[in-house]
Amino acid sequence: MDVRDELPGDRQAVRDVHLRAFGDHGLVVADLVDTLRDTITPESGLSLVAEHDRRVVGHIMFTRSLLDAPRRLVDVQVLSPLAVLPELQGRGIGSALVRRGLGMLAGRVVPLVFLEGDPGYYSRFGFAPGDVLGFRKPSLRIPDGAFQAIRLPTYEPWMTGTLVYAEPFWRHDAVGLRDPDA
Repeated sequence: MDVRDELPGDRQAVRDVHLRAFGDHGLVVADLVDTLRDTITPESGLSLVAEHDRRVVGHIMFTRSLLDAPRRLVDVQVLSPLAVLPELQGRGIGSALVRRGLGMLAGRVVPLVFLEGDPGYYSRFGFAPGDVLGFRKPSLRIPDGAFQAIRLPTYEPWMTGTLVYAEPFWRHDAVGLRDPDA
């Protein structure tokens, strides 16, 4: 398996991975990826694919958001989404994507990475509950345990505050969980 930067020719394969991996929520996630892709520059994010036998089998995205810290706004990254084809999940593909992305970001001036996800999965990479680390989630719809962060080498102790998601997350209604009975 090879983990590499997403190429323009990978767009449909990446979309298909998200449609299959996220089931009923797949269209929202695939559309979010298409929008976020346009915000990524070499300095402001990552879009990586896992390729096996010349086929895209996984995808991860890290995009710029802000931390509203008392001293100033801080550029941070959000890991979202991560997807692996359902039939290949549990084989380390997602882990390889996360590790590669975090390794690349640690070499940049990125102090923090945030995500919404399963603490049982993401804790193995060093993610911890955001509130314990001094951060506030951007929406009450995000379950406390799911709001997580990891500090990278350029983090400084004054960097606390509220995560402010980039606009595409709000436009695609991809923040937290909606209550269908509300």
